[in-house]
Amino acid sequence: MGFRLAAFADEACPSLEGQIKALKNNGISMLEIRNTDGKNIADINKEEAKEIRKRLEDEGLSVWSLGSPYGKINITDDFEEHLDKFKRSIDVCFELNARHIRLFSFYEAKNRFDEVAERLGRFIEAAKGSGIVLCHENEKEIYGDIASDCLKIHETFPELKAIFDPANFIQSGQDTKEAWELLSPYVEYMHIKDALSDGSVVPAGKGEGQLEYLLSNYKGDVLTIEPHLSVFEGLDALEGREKNKVGKYEYPDSNTAFKAATDALKDLIGI
Repeated sequence: MGFRLAAFADEACPSLEGQIKALKNNGISMLEIRNTDGKNIADINKEEAKEIRKRLEDEGLSVWSLGSPYGKINITDDFEEHLDKFKRSIDVCFELNARHIRLFSFYEAKNRFDEVAERLGRFIEAAKGSGIVLCHENEKEIYGDIASDCLKIHETFPELKAIFDPANFIQSGQDTKEAWELLSPYVEYMHIKDALSDGSVVPAGKGEGQLEYLLSNYKGDVLTIEPHLSVFEGLDALEGREKNKVGKYEYPDSNTAFKAATDALKDLIGI
């Protein structure tokens, strides 16, 4: 499997310096940029983006996608300011030499597809001709949280690609194989996150997400690691029975959790 790895390295460290270190220490070449040095990607300007790109390129790294929050608001919230920020992020995307922006399909939006479609259509229109690929992620509790609703989005907007997140589907009560059968023609890339039936996130291959099946059928080449693993402060100080009470997949710090998530994926894909 010839995969290229990206990651949400803000889960290892909030600073860009720490994110670069985590990527290099774990053999990951690309960043899905979400938060860095105290700023969300939606609040970064072009000059800041230019500096981030330089620092990454100096280390042999690049930005794969903007892990943006666009569409992660209530369907009743004001949309104009949200759209304006999205338009600015298109310029930021170019400054970072990235070509993907992730989107969501709004909270409190079930049974309101016409409004969802109107807003998604305005995102798409704003990006038209830019060469930027817009990608919808199946997030919990948004309109597109289960496969059938995601399919309705992609059939309406074939140019809007899919980010397939197995854990989010599990947490929404959606079987991932069934989701894959419906959505695979639209999948641009995957977020690697697994979960148990109770919703708790676990390393790739340790949950109900059927990662082995998904990866064997995935035709793309980029996988973004999104750990979301539990960090238990003070875990190192616990001993014996006390430590045994802590969950199996809890870690003493963010860097350890990040490495565990990366190692689990590498075990699955044989690298």
